[in-house]
Amino acid sequence: MGGMPLNDMPWWRWRSNVRSALHMISDPVFQREVWQTGRAGYGDVTDAVYRLVEDTWLDNWSADKYVGTIFRDQQEAALVDVAVLRVLKILHQVGADAPASAYLDHPGWPDAVHAAREAHVLMAGADGEDPDSPPRSLEVLAIYTRSA
Repeated sequence: MGGMPLNDMPWWRWRSNVRSALHMISDPVFQREVWQTGRAGYGDVTDAVYRLVEDTWLDNWSADKYVGTIFRDQQEAALVDVAVLRVLKILHQVGADAPASAYLDHPGWPDAVHAAREAHVLMAGADGEDPDSPPRSLEVLAIYTRSA
């Protein structure tokens, strides 16, 4: 794993979960091929939204709170905040556990995808990873974060 050696920090798992969620939300091809077809192993849109906020409580406060821990700098935090706000707004409108199509057909979804993409590209680059690789399955993510 490139970049800063975060894997000796408890925050590293949180960063991995946030990155996984942003990665899935930022990738329209993945959404069509996996979320819309219901392919197993990746969770659904709601799972990704929860992964974004479950440990971090980013639905309650700004990512600023984690600059120097989960997020490397102000720029990462700012981009994550925009993505979280856009995604949560849609979640609240379509309701938890809505089908993928309710998200993907929502008029605000392209803006959410764009915001997630900006945050994902910055965070992946900072961690020395290719932002254009496909999202990892949740099983791989679990192995990856457990091995920390």
